[in-house]
Amino acid sequence: MSRTSDAPEAAPHAVDGAAPGTIPVPDGSWKLKLACVWGGELVSVLTSSILQMGFIWHITLTTNSASMLSLASLMGFLPLALLGSVAGAIVDRLPLKRVLVGADLFIAAASALVALASMAGSLPVWMVIVALFFRAIGSAFHTPAFQALTPLVAPPEHLTRLAGVTQLVQSGGYILGTAAAAAIYPVWGLTAMVALDVAGALFASVAVLAARLSGRPTAPVVREGLATQVRQLARETAEGYRVLRRYRGLFALLWCGFAFTLVFSPISALFPIMTLGHFAGTTADAALAEVVFSVGMIAGSMLLAATGGFANRALSVVASCAVYGVATLAAGLLGPDGFMGFLAASAVMGLSSPFYSGPQTALMQERIPPEYLGRVFGLYGSIMAWAMPAGLAVSTLLADTVGAPIWFVLAGSSMLVLAVITWLIPSIRHIERVS
Repeated sequence: MSRTSDAPEAAPHAVDGAAPGTIPVPDGSWKLKLACVWGGELVSVLTSSILQMGFIWHITLTTNSASMLSLASLMGFLPLALLGSVAGAIVDRLPLKRVLVGADLFIAAASALVALASMAGSLPVWMVIVALFFRAIGSAFHTPAFQALTPLVAPPEHLTRLAGVTQLVQSGGYILGTAAAAAIYPVWGLTAMVALDVAGALFASVAVLAARLSGRPTAPVVREGLATQVRQLARETAEGYRVLRRYRGLFALLWCGFAFTLVFSPISALFPIMTLGHFAGTTADAALAEVVFSVGMIAGSMLLAATGGFANRALSVVASCAVYGVATLAAGLLGPDGFMGFLAASAVMGLSSPFYSGPQTALMQERIPPEYLGRVFGLYGSIMAWAMPAGLAVSTLLADTVGAPIWFVLAGSSMLVLAVITWLIPSIRHIERVS
């Protein structure tokens, strides 16, 4: 594994069943293991997106309020903001398969409670928002564990392309789920969607167990009191931040990503408002916009998996930010009869998005020592999540007063400025330079 100019010496590695200082070496079955886990993830994302879209439509049709949609989005991200760093430290302590299965089962349990409430009568919006909050708690543990999996199984030279495959699996499940939701919601309602989500989580858990994952870094197990454990978790969380801080290019990308998320996060929450309100569309139109965005993501993920993006992965990130900004700006400038243009802009947004997150994920997987991956990805997700409440709060005021299109215009313009600023930072521009 090559080291770049912004990378320090790696810390010693510790692997289950291996002496300290060794690095996990992928065996010949790594493709089969990843295919098994990704197959379960595809089904899980499929069923989860069905339920997620059902929740969005339930809130939209019940309240028709951008404020409630933003609140629902906030509840879906708040646990990651609050728990992401600590969750990452816990992920680094435990076997990955235990974390992945436990998180999936926790999410399934939260969904099952919604099903029971829905069967008992009308489902209040507040209960949906609470369910989104608890599902997000499970995701706060599942996300860093899933991101830490690939570099512990696959050879490092494949990480950028595999990041594209990972996004292909996730966006493919999302688009299929969104399309299926359009057929399921009007006929069977939320109860059937919840049942599918529970089944998907169980299937993903079985797939992880069948993959027989092994050989990941773990911290030594020490029996200590609760207060000592809390202090130790705090120290381990801070250590993850210090490790990331030593990689100057990655650290700078982290804060550029914070700014990007600040203006990007409200866009997904305002998609239904743009379609149903500004363009006077139907729920089928809203589903179509989501599907078109996901088709763009699939195309972008396939392109990233096939090519790996630009040789300088920082250039991939900057170009993605600029293209996304142009498409967002164009979408905000469309008139009420411009729904077809909005679909085209949605496709471009989706096409560019894998080139923003995929190369960053691969860079962290390649550069960060394996025993810190959970903490670093948890910290990264937590910082990104803290950008979301601020963005959602501002966008809610704009959407409910002057309209969602104004936010699209402001967000697109800000992304273009951010792309220029990001490229002007030397540690990012030369992130691939070998020392």
